[in-house]
Amino acid sequence: MRTSEVSRKTKETDISVSINLDGNKNNRISTNIGFFDHMLNALAVHSGIDMQIRTEGDIYVDCHHSIEDTGIVLGKALAEALGDKSGIARYGSAFIPMDEALGFASVDISGRPYLVFDCEFENDSIGDMDTQMVEEFFRALAFNAGITLHIKCEYGKNEHHKVEAIFKAVAYALKQAIKPLDDDSPLSTKGIL
Repeated sequence: MRTSEVSRKTKETDISVSINLDGNKNNRISTNIGFFDHMLNALAVHSGIDMQIRTEGDIYVDCHHSIEDTGIVLGKALAEALGDKSGIARYGSAFIPMDEALGFASVDISGRPYLVFDCEFENDSIGDMDTQMVEEFFRALAFNAGITLHIKCEYGKNEHHKVEAIFKAVAYALKQAIKPLDDDSPLSTKGIL
């Protein structure tokens, strides 16, 4: 069973995440940041990964700690659920349109964390989520999951559409990369990941 439960409590946040890589659309997400909940739900639905995420954070300060720390905990849960990364496709890429916006993501579940993020925003926030936190979330996710993640917003005018396109692109790239293969060995010339 490719599942994981991870919790993390600091002076700034208290987060619990439970995931099932072979989900059946059982998602419960609550971070107290409406637009972020919307994006996490899109990530869960389109990746096929069941996600139960509960985040309590110091949003009276701002959304930074809650969003970054959720990325940390979700990344750790993903790494734990993937185990030694044997028997998975490893790579995935997707272009996703959202009206006038086009998002791209490519992932390598390699054990080598890296993020390339190429998306510019005109507005400082979407609802109660700072747009600069989109990159911070994906950095925390990639580095704690141990994945290489490239994200680009090819174009777009509406900030909501741009962010949703890249979240869904990441979801579809992950869906491809975590797909089980018939061979249980790691997909690597080194023999391990």
